Amino acid sequence: MAALSSTTCRSISYSLTPSSSSSSSSLSINGQNHHQRLNFSSCIAKRVLPAKVSFHSRRNFHLNVVLMQDGAVTTPVTPVENETPFKKLKDGLLSSVPSTEEIKEAASFDVNEEESTVSITVVGASGDLAKKKIFPALFALYYEGCLPEHFTIFGYARSKMTDAELRNMVSRTLTCRIDKRENCDEKMDQFLKRCFYHSGQYGSQENFAELDKKLKEHEGGRVSNRLFYLSIPPNIFIDAVKCTSSSASSSIGWTRVIVEKPFGRDSDSSAALTKALKQYLDEDQIFRIDHYLGKELVENLSVLRFSNLIFEPLWSRQYIRNVQLIFSEDFGTEGRGGYFDNYGIIRDIMQNHLLQILALFAMETPVSLDAEDIRNEKVKVLRSMRPLQLEDVVVGQYKSHIKGGVTYPAYTDDNTVPKGSLTPTFAAAALFIDNARWDGVPFLMKAGKALHNKSAEIRVQFRHVPGNLYNRNFGTDLDRATNELVIRVQPDEAIYLKINNKVPGLGMRLDRSNLHLHYAARYSKEIPDAYERLLLDAIEGERRLFIRSDELDAAWALFTPVLKELEEKKIIPEYYPYGSRGPVGAHYLAARYKVRWGDLGIEQ
Repeated sequence: MAALSSTTCRSISYSLTPSSSSSSSSLSINGQNHHQRLNFSSCIAKRVLPAKVSFHSRRNFHLNVVLMQDGAVTTPVTPVENETPFKKLKDGLLSSVPSTEEIKEAASFDVNEEESTVSITVVGASGDLAKKKIFPALFALYYEGCLPEHFTIFGYARSKMTDAELRNMVSRTLTCRIDKRENCDEKMDQFLKRCFYHSGQYGSQENFAELDKKLKEHEGGRVSNRLFYLSIPPNIFIDAVKCTSSSASSSIGWTRVIVEKPFGRDSDSSAALTKALKQYLDEDQIFRIDHYLGKELVENLSVLRFSNLIFEPLWSRQYIRNVQLIFSEDFGTEGRGGYFDNYGIIRDIMQNHLLQILALFAMETPVSLDAEDIRNEKVKVLRSMRPLQLEDVVVGQYKSHIKGGVTYPAYTDDNTVPKGSLTPTFAAAALFIDNARWDGVPFLMKAGKALHNKSAEIRVQFRHVPGNLYNRNFGTDLDRATNELVIRVQPDEAIYLKINNKVPGLGMRLDRSNLHLHYAARYSKEIPDAYERLLLDAIEGERRLFIRSDELDAAWALFTPVLKELEEKKIIPEYYPYGSRGPVGAHYLAARYKVRWGDLGIEQ
């Protein structure tokens, strides 16, 4: 669900059509004119009216006021006979919906722009993720005018630190947009003045109660909406959530919690984590973040498919021969091997990042762009997939390698990694979706560390042209004549389509060329970091790019059996040199399905 924007950086269009809340106790309150449309331009909304204003504090009653993306308003009230018609809003733009006064009377909640504030607490503020990603993303949002007028940022961690020390730590990681550097120092100072710190234990209700007191001081009696970002190890998620819910949640606004992966290690641990979270939070308060879903090219995936007529008819087994999802890093664990060794590349990358991209790629057309409609279609894809089999998986681990006189370490040379570890740093897998659209099409995943380059891309290889008149011009290698759509997620974002064309001249010589959209060349504006988009979505209550619990269940159901088999049988990974293209076994896996990895060709 989208909210009325609290920002000046998004333009939102709303259609006033009937809608219903996902809550079984909600009643849709719809006016008579269901098709009136309002356009809220980027200059309009300097206020916070969240998508779902929830009184979720366990210390208070539970009441919702919901503004659906399509404009309908829902409140969890009991239907009443002969309900009084709603008055028109004073501005005359919107008819037959509750007025501000009526909403206020129903929920004891004032949506006046001067009476709302957002408090963002980064739990684990002294960690690398907070310093390198979260605080810079929040500053970027502020710099672009995307945060509400009234907001406060608190860091919370066990480390002893003053407000000034936090600001000094944060300031070292902040950068300004390339196109607006002239007022950078001024903006940075203004932002840092909104940043504060509170030291405490993650499992201490007393410490969180102290945080709550400080938050209230800065909220100044306004309606408080609170966002907590858990940038902490998963083993202390529940303690922090319990304390947040009981001691620091908002009493008259919404409270939302962003949870970082990993969401468990398998189906059982993931289900246990979800069950524990839901003891203290409702599902719509939990924002499970996968930062890859916030990347520009992943966000553009559905736009490319559903808004371009030429692609949607081709998006099926009839024309697509295989789909490849490739992730590679050109560095190893770099001292964080202790964490990585507990999860491995399959849990760290494939089960979440790549599988989420696959679901977005393969889903059917959703009913609307509403978060629940999109997530429903993703779940259908995941539930249609075959459980992964061991014979369709190749695992590898990088070994020491000398190149250019430089010695690169093996995975087990990392002091934080147990000696003799069999944890894979590389994996390739073939997955299948058993539905009418994708039956028989291999979806090949490949992810690894310490490879020859850093990249993430989606490659769509189309079928050979039947009865191709120009086969003799390509010789026996028909793959050279295959059209391929490449979506390069990172780095140097681009979308290009490989086509065949005639080389100018008197002879008949064919060549392969790219129809190329290079983002850096086409758009002068810097591409926002994924965390910026996802943090803004969480503030606005937009859940489309966050993972729902049933999505998580379906994803783990695919990978848990093969993960257990790998560990129980102690499968030895195939070793590959640091900086290479990975294990040879990945090529045999692709060849079994008559596929050649697209990233290994001369043309990239």
